[in-house]
Amino acid sequence: MIYWAPFLHFYQPPTQFHAVLKKVCRESYRPLLDVFEANPNAKVTINLCAVLTELLNDHGASDIIERMKKLADRGQLEFVGTSKYHAILPLIPASEMLRQIELNHNTNRYFFKKAFSPKGFFPPEMCYSKDILGPIYKTGHKWILLSGVACPDEWPMDKVYQAKVNSSTVSVLFRDDILSNKISFQTIDGKGFLDHLKGIASAKKDAYVITAMDAETFGHHIQHWEKLFLQEVYDALTIPNEETYKNIKQRTDLAKAFKGYLGSEDIKVVTISELVEQFPRSKIIEPKKSSWSSSAEDIAHGNFYPLWLGTDNEIHGLQWELIKICFEMTYKAVEIGKSGDSKNYANISRMLLDRALHSCQFWWASRRPMWDINLINKGLLMQDEVLLNAYKAIKLSGCSEEIKREYYHKIVASRDLTNKIKDRLLVF
Repeated sequence: MIYWAPFLHFYQPPTQFHAVLKKVCRESYRPLLDVFEANPNAKVTINLCAVLTELLNDHGASDIIERMKKLADRGQLEFVGTSKYHAILPLIPASEMLRQIELNHNTNRYFFKKAFSPKGFFPPEMCYSKDILGPIYKTGHKWILLSGVACPDEWPMDKVYQAKVNSSTVSVLFRDDILSNKISFQTIDGKGFLDHLKGIASAKKDAYVITAMDAETFGHHIQHWEKLFLQEVYDALTIPNEETYKNIKQRTDLAKAFKGYLGSEDIKVVTISELVEQFPRSKIIEPKKSSWSSSAEDIAHGNFYPLWLGTDNEIHGLQWELIKICFEMTYKAVEIGKSGDSKNYANISRMLLDRALHSCQFWWASRRPMWDINLINKGLLMQDEVLLNAYKAIKLSGCSEEIKREYYHKIVASRDLTNKIKDRLLVF
C-alpha cells in the first residue's frame, strides 16, 4: 500500500490588494474547495496563515472559512500550525517565533473553533534551523514538515524520523521535492503521477509520499489545474458505483486511461497526522538548515535561505538591519511605555511589528528572479510606522533624556538604511 499525503499552503501577505485577493479566491480557493467537497473520500492537510483568515473575513470571502471548517469537521481537512504573518522563523528571535505561532493559533481558533486543533507544524517557506523546534514543541505541535533537501539521512518512505527537543522529540516529515515541483510546474499529469505512486506500491510493502506546494498553484498560477490534475487524481482513486462512474466519464476525457486505478487498493489518500500514526518512529536526526527554495549547492555554501537572506544580496542585508532596529525600538517602547499616550503608542508599535515581519518583502528583493520595488517599499512603509510609534512612546515616557537621545539616534540610523534600500531600488 502506498499512502499519499497531499499538503497545500494557503497564504496572502497583510499588504495584499483587495482586487488580487478576490481574483485568487475566484480562481483558486473556491475551485479547490469544490474539488474536496465533490470527493468525500479525498483528504488534504493544509496550512492557512491566520493573516489570510482575517483577510478572507474582512474582504467578503468568509464563505471560504466556513467551507474549510465543514471539511475539517467531517475529517477531510487537517489544519497545521504556523507563523501568523508568514515570518521566516529562523531569522527572528525565539520570543518572536513563539509570539507568531501563538497569534496564528489564537486567530484561527477564533474563526474555526475546535476544528482548528493542529498536531503538525509548517514553518513558512519550510525555512528550518534547529532553533525553531523549541517554540514549535512548546506550543503543542507533535510533528513538523520540511523540504526534502533538509533530509540528512536515508530517504524515509516507511518510517518517521525524530528531532530532539530538550528531553523529548518531534516527528520530522519531508516532502518529495522532485514530485512536488513536477506538479507545481505542470511537468507531470494525473496519470503520470498515479503511475509513479503505483510503482512505489509495487516495490515496497507499505510506503508513503508527501507532496506539498502553494494552494495558489491550482487555478491561480496554473489555470484550471485543480480540475486537470487534482480532480482527476481524486476521481481515479474513488471507489465509484455505476452512476458515479458514468458521471466521471462525462466529466473527464481521461476516464478510460484512469479506469485501471478506479477502486485501486494500492493507493490511499491520508492526512499527514495519519502517516505519523501509521508508520513507526525511527532514529533521531538533525535536519539541514534549508528552505523549500534552497538547493543542495546553496546549503553547501551556507546560503540556507537564499530568497529571504541571500548571502550575496545587499538589499536583504540592509532590510534585516532595519528589522533589527525595529525590534530594539519596539522592545524599549513596550518596556518603558507604561501609561497614557506612551503606552498606547507602544502597543501600536508592537502590533505593527508583527505584520512588518512578513516574508514577501524579502522574497521580492531576492532577484532569483523575483523583483518588485513596490512590494519591497511596502515593507519599508510598515517598518517606518513601527519606528514612528515606538519612538513616540519613548519620547512621551518618563525615561531619561539620555535614553531618548539614544533611541532618536536609532531613528536616524533607520532613515539611513531606508534611504540606502530605496537608492538600490532606483538602480536595479
